[in-house]
Amino acid sequence: MKIGVFDSGYGGLTILGDIRKALPEYDYIYLGDNARTPYGSRSFEVVYDYTRQCVEYLLKSGCKLVILACNTASAKALRTIQQKYLPYNFPDCRVLGVIRPTVECLGDITISRSVGIMATEGTIRSNSYTIEVAKLFPDIKITGMACPMLVPLIENNEYDTPGAQYFIEKYVNALFAKNRDIDTVVLGCTHYPLIYNQIKKAAPEGVNIIRQGSVVADSLVDYLARHPEISSALSKNGSIGYFTTEQPDKFTSSASLFLNENIFAEHIVL
Repeated sequence: MKIGVFDSGYGGLTILGDIRKALPEYDYIYLGDNARTPYGSRSFEVVYDYTRQCVEYLLKSGCKLVILACNTASAKALRTIQQKYLPYNFPDCRVLGVIRPTVECLGDITISRSVGIMATEGTIRSNSYTIEVAKLFPDIKITGMACPMLVPLIENNEYDTPGAQYFIEKYVNALFAKNRDIDTVVLGCTHYPLIYNQIKKAAPEGVNIIRQGSVVADSLVDYLARHPEISSALSKNGSIGYFTTEQPDKFTSSASLFLNENIFAEHIVL
């Protein structure tokens, strides 16, 4: 039984990389639904259908635990999958997202109690961060900023260009124009670690910029420690398999932007 990691594209590879650093002994399957990316602007119903199909593929491929390494999927599909899909189809398996563990760390980080979220349109419109923060830290104010141009720029390897810098500065300035008290910014899209330095430079000095990879990895370590029955069911050979709904040569080429290693990907049809 393996750990499955799913994303609509390539950004989840940043999550996978940090998880493998923290838990190198486990076996993993990564699935990117690259043929249907991006998810960010799609409806709740479409994102749920796509995410369910990918989760089902991973569970049928022998995954005991699946991480939705995609903020849009976590925002629009996770709860329905956990409450209405798993209990009737894979009751012994678990699916986890990236939003809850990200929110859990905020209470100890923000001093001003004002937090900014930079993410896709879908994640911002879902209000998932606002809802989750209100449950745990009702005193924290969330200010969201949709950044629709960033994922296309990153996936087309244009993220280190003057054009990309223009949009990064535009989104960061617009975020702080909404709320000058923000002292912490969550990169609420798994692509954004690739532009961490540009965002850090564009933000006011001293602002905390939160990357999700290490946060999600630490949360998974804690989860497996608290659920030894799941940990013991997972195989530990240190293997990793990559699957994509896009052509594998395109996936392999683009994946190199997110991982510092050569990989081989297989094409699947859902």
